[in-house]
Amino acid sequence: MELLLTIFVFILILSVLVLIHEAGHYFVAKKFGIKVEEFGFGFPPKAFSIKRGETEYSINWLPIGGFVKLYGEDEVGGGKVSLKADHTDVKKDVDRAFFSRPVWQRAAVVVAGVVMNAILAVVIFYTFLGISNFKTELPLLGNFKFFGVNQSQKTDVIINTISKNSPAEKIGIKIPVKIIAINNKRVASADEFVKIINANKGKEITLSWQDIKNNKMYSAKVTPRKNPPKDEGALGIGFFPLATAVLHYETPVQKAFSGFIHPVNLMVYNFDIMGRLIAVSFKEKTVEPVSQGVAGPVGIGSLVGSILQLEDAKERVLQLLNLAGILSISLAFFNVLPIPALDGGRLFFILFEGVTGRKVNPRFESYVHAIGMAVLLTLIVLITFKDIFQFFR
Repeated sequence: MELLLTIFVFILILSVLVLIHEAGHYFVAKKFGIKVEEFGFGFPPKAFSIKRGETEYSINWLPIGGFVKLYGEDEVGGGKVSLKADHTDVKKDVDRAFFSRPVWQRAAVVVAGVVMNAILAVVIFYTFLGISNFKTELPLLGNFKFFGVNQSQKTDVIINTISKNSPAEKIGIKIPVKIIAINNKRVASADEFVKIINANKGKEITLSWQDIKNNKMYSAKVTPRKNPPKDEGALGIGFFPLATAVLHYETPVQKAFSGFIHPVNLMVYNFDIMGRLIAVSFKEKTVEPVSQGVAGPVGIGSLVGSILQLEDAKERVLQLLNLAGILSISLAFFNVLPIPALDGGRLFFILFEGVTGRKVNPRFESYVHAIGMAVLLTLIVLITFKDIFQFFR
């Protein structure tokens, strides 16, 4: 039942993001009078379709994207590679064909999907921040400074392993948990935690912690061991310090622009992290750090499952909104990059024509997009296998 719910919520989130994106292409094309032949969710093979007017609406078996097939446009975006030397198939109603429209109209149609995802992200984050009283926390790597928001920092001690028959296991600690206090005094750092535990070996202390999965608080008396088994420690736990950035949009101006500022902050921060991972990969001569920072459909689905296990209903809603917002702004950003088969790749050829006054050979452009699509699908498959391996491991 939990798996079915996870799949349902994951597909629901993905469907909203894709449909909003493709609706941007669809409505702008309709606005300019360009004929829309098909509006598809997912990639072929086709599972179901229905025709209304001149447009076919389809649901396809590979639910990892979507497409709008325009009259007079190459079919690579719809998952059907058809390389034509000319556009003889669209001589009829040529004025409604995509290729015959001015550069600015074609660019507007291509960019519309990106704009819709950006707008959706802004709406989601306004909702997210409004529910959370315009305050949120993010794991912090390095000394990154967020823009347009009041920022403070705290360090949590996260327990991620517990030895059998250890004092920690006997008082019912179940990972992952966050240490809150010792003897009712808040623990401010990992060093302070170690210092207090070492100073109280053989003495009874009151340990307070928070279950990360359900956000419930617990407290119990425990006695750190003087002579623990080798490699176990006084409490029999493994832990790591987690620096957290506390972001608070407090002023009226900060709140008014928070829906725009927060997704920008997230994207810039994610690129900062990715840059660090790439640097580590080069230093260690392995792609492992970068691969750990990238997730595909299975990885995102696993994250959705983890969120749905949270016991606090409000926290579940907030985390799902946060995930949907991040996915939407990421989809907008990566789609506008000049990568073949994506909107940015198509926009590149359109802008090239606008600047040079020369139209790119349709056959060449189709080959470029076909190769780009093949590379993207290969990457998705590789990332999916990586996610599956990590999931079962």
